[in-house]
Amino acid sequence: MPIGVICNVLAVILGGILGSLGGKKLSEEFKQKLILIFGICSMGIGISSIVLMQNMPAVVLALILGTILGILTHLGQRIENGGKRLAGLIPGQGDIDSGLLVTAIVLFCSSGTGIYGSIVSGMSGDHSILIAKSILDVFTAMIFASSLGLVTSLVAIPQAVIFLTLFFCARLILPLTTPAMVNDFKACGGLIMLATGFRIAKIRDFPIADMIPAMILVWPVSYAWTAWIAPML
Repeated sequence: MPIGVICNVLAVILGGILGSLGGKKLSEEFKQKLILIFGICSMGIGISSIVLMQNMPAVVLALILGTILGILTHLGQRIENGGKRLAGLIPGQGDIDSGLLVTAIVLFCSSGTGIYGSIVSGMSGDHSILIAKSILDVFTAMIFASSLGLVTSLVAIPQAVIFLTLFFCARLILPLTTPAMVNDFKACGGLIMLATGFRIAKIRDFPIADMIPAMILVWPVSYAWTAWIAPML
């Protein structure tokens, strides 16, 4: 039973509804200060994953190649366009901050914590990672929804598809991995979460959507580094 995934999806939906209903009553100063805290939380989660890194060259290579792939395939633009189509599903939804929407989609759907949590949940039944993420996501979604409106709740649709797919495929994925591959995957996701934190806090506008392919490439790159390259060094 994907309890953790369900909790996380419901957290985004609930936060989006509450934020769209009451977010306008919050002062801009309050929202900006809280967004900074969310940014720090994202950075903290990222750093806690980065320290697990076992093959730094492999993670760095995967991140660079993945970002290049994302840029060449215009992944960020595709996600932005998808977000705009989501917004179009809600009558009366006016112009939205597409950059903020992309940040929300990546944060809720593609974070290392969410992806890894879904895999762990499916493999071992440990839902604690996703439940912890859900607590943060309720409040994060509320703040996003205060600016984006109800479209924030619709982000739960691609989130549910991604996380449920990972949950049900977990038994096929994890047996093919090694502890080093898993830790490098966490570290790669942590770097993206760190970049997401910088973007949320508006410190630096990293192309986080274009960085997503790195989370796929890090698996084979980490394996190749451990099995073939490292022994020759």
